[in-house]
Amino acid sequence: MQLLMAIAPSAEDEVYFLGDLIDRGPKSFQVVSFVRASGYRCLLGNHEQLLIDSFPNGNIAPNALHAWLHSGGQATVASYDEPEVLLDHLEWMRSLPTHIDLGDYWLVHAGVHPRLPLSEQSVQEFCWIREEFHSSPQPYFVNKTIITGHTITFTLPNVPAGAIAQGAGWLDIDTGAYHPKSGWLTALDLDNQQVYQINVFQNTQRILPFVEAVVQINRDKIAARRRQLLQL
Repeated sequence: MQLLMAIAPSAEDEVYFLGDLIDRGPKSFQVVSFVRASGYRCLLGNHEQLLIDSFPNGNIAPNALHAWLHSGGQATVASYDEPEVLLDHLEWMRSLPTHIDLGDYWLVHAGVHPRLPLSEQSVQEFCWIREEFHSSPQPYFVNKTIITGHTITFTLPNVPAGAIAQGAGWLDIDTGAYHPKSGWLTALDLDNQQVYQINVFQNTQRILPFVEAVVQINRDKIAARRRQLLQL
């Protein structure tokens, strides 16, 4: 809420959330309720997908439920006083898009598979992909920049906490608000090329020109790390 107050969007401004509204704090219910009521557009994140997978067709999937609860879902459940409200929010999450095309920019939670056409990609790619997307040497789109969350930027090679990461045709703005190493929650003003940030631990605010907030990632290091992981 402090970040939105700093941005102060007008009625004409378009605001987009990149997913993962839940599982990263004690007030998931309040976050989902606000975003849903605000009319701002929101993408499906992998944490919303974990919840959806836990209740397929109105039933409980024990393995998926166990995975969700141990990925932050316990805090989410605790934030809801009434199970019916959680189920109502679940139905709203089922309606969330996996990506939004804004012309020059293409929004998605995690990324895309660099070697698959969009028609062959699924929630798995859009909500979960990491190294294969980040290490791609070529932009996926010729005329669009992909903007993602999902991967905390300081986990990428040589990117300091709080910085936006830039790769081949993409930007990652997930600066790890919940993580004690960072605490920065980030919003990117595309029209004015400004970055707004609130630190949830220090209760501080900063507004930076985009060029001062972005760090180019080392794609070769990501590719090498991925090769090592595959060998393991």
